[in-house]
Amino acid sequence: MDAITATSTPWNAYLQEARYEFVRLWRTPAFSLPVLLFPPLFYLLFGEVFGGNRDPQAARYLLAGYSIFGIMGMALFGFGVTVALDREEGLLVLKRAQPMPPGAYLLAKVAMAMLFSAIVLALLAVLAATVAGVRLAPGQWLGLFGVGLLGVLPFSALGLWLGTLVGGRGAPALINLVYLPMAFLSGLFIPLAMLPAVFRSVAPLWPSYHLARIARAQVGLESGALWLPAAVLLATAVLFLFLARRRLASS
Repeated sequence: MDAITATSTPWNAYLQEARYEFVRLWRTPAFSLPVLLFPPLFYLLFGEVFGGNRDPQAARYLLAGYSIFGIMGMALFGFGVTVALDREEGLLVLKRAQPMPPGAYLLAKVAMAMLFSAIVLALLAVLAATVAGVRLAPGQWLGLFGVGLLGVLPFSALGLWLGTLVGGRGAPALINLVYLPMAFLSGLFIPLAMLPAVFRSVAPLWPSYHLARIARAQVGLESGALWLPAAVLLATAVLFLFLARRRLASS
């Protein structure tokens, strides 16, 4: 009995930390309402009201784009703002002093980001299937859902790094300066062919461009090998996690 309890204790610590992180943000309407509702509302507004979803290909394009837009916002704000606040309030120092399993703090935030992202993706899927008339095979729906959840990781790393650069008050402004231009210039809402040539040339610099390519492949709008976009996203996650770890170690 003691052995079972001893082996289950670390798992309980991970689960409790993840639970508290989710409840903390769920009970913060200034965070939970925008990240959960803005992507579906924007998809409905710009896709249906302005007529983009009347073309089946446009409807699938916007579904892929707003799916990436939603998980980007969840990961960037979920990590960036909360880490900045935790640093400013001394919570990170307190957690280091506690007998917490290694990595529980970050894993809890990743679990929180994936759970919120799953809700956003589900809302978008319901709107796409019922209002916009998007028809995908079950494997395509699952593929888009899986890409969205895995896509949380590089943007979580980026958000984590951004959260180490500024305090809690400055974090939302800094993240918006990264989030919104990156979303627009990656072709999430408008095909890159409709943007000026200079924007098309720099689009591959954004991780959202590569994740959007993989997402569009799931809905039948992208062909070709996807190993390069996947490699770029993996490198992005590793790079910003390394940079964030250095910042946190020195703070």
